[in-house]
Amino acid sequence: MLLLIACCLAANAFAADQTDLDRLRQRIALLQREFDQASESKAEAADALRESERTISDRQRALARLEQQQREGKIALQHLQRRAARAGENARQQQIRLGSLLYRQYVSSTDEDYLKLLLGSDDPNQLARDVHYLGYIARERGSALRAQQKALAELNAAARETEAKQHELDELRAAERRELAQLRQEQDARQRTLHKISQQLKQQRREIGRLQKNEARLARLLRELSAVMPEMAGNDFRRHKGKLALPVSGAIANQFGSRRPDSTLAWNGWFIRARAKQPVLAIAPGRVVYADWLRGYGNLLILDHGQGYLSLYGNNQTLYKQVGEILRTGDLIAAVGNSGGNEDSGLYFELRYKGQPVNPSRWIKQP
Repeated sequence: MLLLIACCLAANAFAADQTDLDRLRQRIALLQREFDQASESKAEAADALRESERTISDRQRALARLEQQQREGKIALQHLQRRAARAGENARQQQIRLGSLLYRQYVSSTDEDYLKLLLGSDDPNQLARDVHYLGYIARERGSALRAQQKALAELNAAARETEAKQHELDELRAAERRELAQLRQEQDARQRTLHKISQQLKQQRREIGRLQKNEARLARLLRELSAVMPEMAGNDFRRHKGKLALPVSGAIANQFGSRRPDSTLAWNGWFIRARAKQPVLAIAPGRVVYADWLRGYGNLLILDHGQGYLSLYGNNQTLYKQVGEILRTGDLIAAVGNSGGNEDSGLYFELRYKGQPVNPSRWIKQP
């Protein structure tokens, strides 16, 4: 009874958590739509990349999920194949045992011999021994038949499960091929768009007004996120100060607070040069509060670490995590790219405290 109550409570808690997560994702999706609608200009060159870069990220995330499912499926298939092999060997051994018992019974007596034994023996002791022996063989034969039936049933079950798992893997591989084909189409479309608007992008990257608007847009996003996000409890982010690892392996191309090229604006974070598709890792435990495309930052992921601290990861090719997911230090969250109209491949990284930029060098352990 207690177990049933515990299961019901756990199920209710899971349902409540899922409901809260769904509600949170709906609020974030609404916030994103409002952002898109409120954008002061629909003519920015980078906006032409928005849908293709979002789609590429979604395709890559789907592919990563399919690859994980295939890895898990292959492990399960190996277990099933070993189980089928054990069941087959057991059935073979039971077959040998049953054959041996039947042969012993055959050479020992027939039903007619058994009657002769009962009616014609003059030695009671010998008779008792013979009856006991024949009874033992009969019982063993029944036991062997049951064991053989069980072994064959296990073998058949293992074979069916193995076939089903193999079919599941075939479907996953087919889905992966479809996703890859669609991904290539999206990548080609992005490249054509990028080629078409490359001169516009170069010009707009140097326009101070646009940079200011991008920063203002990010600041507004962070304020609105803080208004809808529940408090992240249980983390003590301050204890990580000076101990955090870089989120990606690469070279830091600028200093926090220094002027941007051809601009009077200062850097609020780091641009870390890195090869495309390199893994981006969470710097500390936290919860995903934003995972979408944002003008000026491309595919952007924001982690809430509690106590008012956020980490931002921009210009990614792929976002592997979605709003509401709880992460540990070192979890894979994205893949490096140059989304958002960036010229160079790399990760744009910021730390914020209560919405204000924080110098990452005070928190990141330098190599």
